[in-house]
Amino acid sequence: MSEEKLVGIVLVSHSAEVAESVARLAQGLASGGAAVPVAPAGGREGGRLGTSAELVTAAAASVDRGAGVAVLTDLGSAVLTVKALLAQDDELPGNTRLVDAPFVEGAVAAVVTAATGADLDEVEAAATEAYGYRKV
Repeated sequence: MSEEKLVGIVLVSHSAEVAESVARLAQGLASGGAAVPVAPAGGREGGRLGTSAELVTAAAASVDRGAGVAVLTDLGSAVLTVKALLAQDDELPGNTRLVDAPFVEGAVAAVVTAATGADLDEVEAAATEAYGYRKV
């Protein structure tokens, strides 16, 4: 499947380093599949902690290939920032979805699933399913 048809993934964290690291981890674990467009959107201007609507908007635009954009967030205000952007209707690509999933495990599941050419519903389901991963 061509990259043009892959779901894009945006990872929104309060920390640029966390968002970038999780993006690298997820892409590394999906290395056997197609190159999924993944963009971190972490922190605020000047390297400060927090969330930035501008960074989220730019990240979503950069990964949009027409198959949808899945957005995963870490904490409260990141969720609120994405919800506010979605409510504005014209800030994010048309088929952008906030995915309720654990940040690290959900990001890995989303990217690995998107690498198979799965659609946005399947990517969301895989990420959401990560809530059930047991470690013991």
